[in-house]
Amino acid sequence: MKTFCMVSAVVLAVLASSTRPALGQASYDNVVIVLDASGSMKSPMSGTGMSKIEAAKRALKAVLEKLPQSTHLGLLVFSAKDLRDDWVCPLGPRHDETLLPAIDRIEPNQDTPLGRYLKKAADRLLEERAKQFGYGSYRMLVLTDGEAQDQPLVDRYTPEIMARGITLDVIGVAMKQDHTLATKAHSYRRANDPEALARAVREVFAEVSGAGNDVTLAEAFDFLKAIPSETASAMIQALCNSGNHPIGTQPAVAKPPTVLKPAPAPTAVAPVATAPVPKVVRSPAPFVPPPPPPSHRPGPFKIPFAPIILLIVLAVVAKRLIGGRR
Repeated sequence: MKTFCMVSAVVLAVLASSTRPALGQASYDNVVIVLDASGSMKSPMSGTGMSKIEAAKRALKAVLEKLPQSTHLGLLVFSAKDLRDDWVCPLGPRHDETLLPAIDRIEPNQDTPLGRYLKKAADRLLEERAKQFGYGSYRMLVLTDGEAQDQPLVDRYTPEIMARGITLDVIGVAMKQDHTLATKAHSYRRANDPEALARAVREVFAEVSGAGNDVTLAEAFDFLKAIPSETASAMIQALCNSGNHPIGTQPAVAKPPTVLKPAPAPTAVAPVATAPVPKVVRSPAPFVPPPPPPSHRPGPFKIPFAPIILLIVLAVVAKRLIGGRR
């Protein structure tokens, strides 16, 4: 448990100090009030004839009228009757001429979807922090008189909201026992009567102007050491994805910029590999001895008859010619 708290303290101290405005940079204190206007807020506070919702409206109006203009305010109401938009006052510069009459018109109704509205308020604060480049302070004040119908969402979102550097203050309005957020939020105050409720609201807003002060490691550890180990563990896990993306979602992965690459140089076409032609090895022809040379022995004597006959014919012809001349 100590390990969880020490790690959380270190990171939250850094987150708190990172909200200090740079020289010449305009910054604002940003506060979203999440007001429970469920049906149970109609019931009167003990010992008074004033309902819980009336006491809450009076306390808010008394404090908001005295806020400096550097405080940007948002009022988010859940389960109120006859409100078309649950943002009674969107987060931004305060306009009392429209804000105060809008608070008077709030009437309680229905259930307590606190978890869903914790996310809605936190997402709006994170959106504003992105616009202000992280400068200023970011705070959520919850006024409620009962446990949430969506308690799993409360358990899931609360550690992440705190880990993102949003200060979470909770006021329990005339509750028989402390709210479950009493051990999870940054601060918890009991308000069992109208005077205590007005004082609790004043105390929260008195701390808003000092939200930009440095937070030392020792102070952060003292602040977080009472947080249950399960909550500290969830906070540490949420710190890994800390940013301005909506609560309960994963941060978007930035795509690397497209770099135009030059066309690759033409490459020589590699010759097609062919199978080597096998060398034909011929076996030597069998040795055949040459024919013997012709024999020079004299053969039988042959008389050439043709020339002899021709000479005889010529001699006869010649004799007749001579004889005729005589």
